[in-house]
Amino acid sequence: MSSNSCDVVVVGSANMDMTVRCKHLPIPGQTILGDAFVTNPGGKGANQAVAAAKCGARTELVARVGNGMFVPRFIESYEKVGLGHTHVIRDTTTPSGTALIFVDDEGENMIVVAPGANQKLTIADVEAAKEMFLGSKVMILQLEVPLETVVHAAEIAKEVGMTVILNPAPVRTLPPALLENVDIIIANEVEVAILTGAKEVDTSTAAAACKPLIDAGVGHVITTLGKDGAIITGGDGATKVRGFRVNAIDTTSAGDTFVGALACALTEGKSLEEATSFANAAAALTCTKRGAQQAMPTRAEIDEMLL
Repeated sequence: MSSNSCDVVVVGSANMDMTVRCKHLPIPGQTILGDAFVTNPGGKGANQAVAAAKCGARTELVARVGNGMFVPRFIESYEKVGLGHTHVIRDTTTPSGTALIFVDDEGENMIVVAPGANQKLTIADVEAAKEMFLGSKVMILQLEVPLETVVHAAEIAKEVGMTVILNPAPVRTLPPALLENVDIIIANEVEVAILTGAKEVDTSTAAAACKPLIDAGVGHVITTLGKDGAIITGGDGATKVRGFRVNAIDTTSAGDTFVGALACALTEGKSLEEATSFANAAAALTCTKRGAQQAMPTRAEIDEMLL
């Protein structure tokens, strides 16, 4: 075991989120007036890492950012929750990634990401962090960084015995070389439908819909259903795990919170069903506050919801 090992390693993106609140989301060709405008550190990789850290997991982020005015805010946000950032690389040639987010009065959102330095996270960057993987428990991956980097990270993680979680967003076709090294895919209904070609994914259809992914070597597929919970699909069928009803005001980071919380729960020895329930609670709590990382719940808040 490496002295640098931890519970959760996240290889992924780090962005600055630029969010506009509005009464309703615009349609193509429409200009609308917004309300508040805020900027906060985000990115699927960093968000999931922060979520895991706030749940209590010793977590490290492997990412690439620019060298501009956003960087101090990134580092401050990571250190605030105890997230390790030794392998967050500063790129002097490319700006940091940015996400343009619109959130309406119902808490629904639209997001466009300009990847910036995220697109320059390389296989060599992953190799430089390889020693840290030894003895670490769970790796989280997404698709906001180059696919070849994700494939390589998954391969190394499996070689050293880590559990590999993939959140395939933004959704795209996944190569066999990646699927065979993934233990758990976490995706929403739309993403699962795109990945598998299924017309719909619900409790009655999940087992059949996710079969192509299971046949490709993925251990389990967790389909997130928002307030309705999640469906765990494996080779032995599908199981529904109930969700939690809350007064949602912003769903922006619910999915990322779910991923990070589930990873944390798995490092503590919880079963996949127990970990999914824990993640459902964490995601629900996130929706009761505005923002991304700052909206993510503490461990005490999650435990209280589960009492």
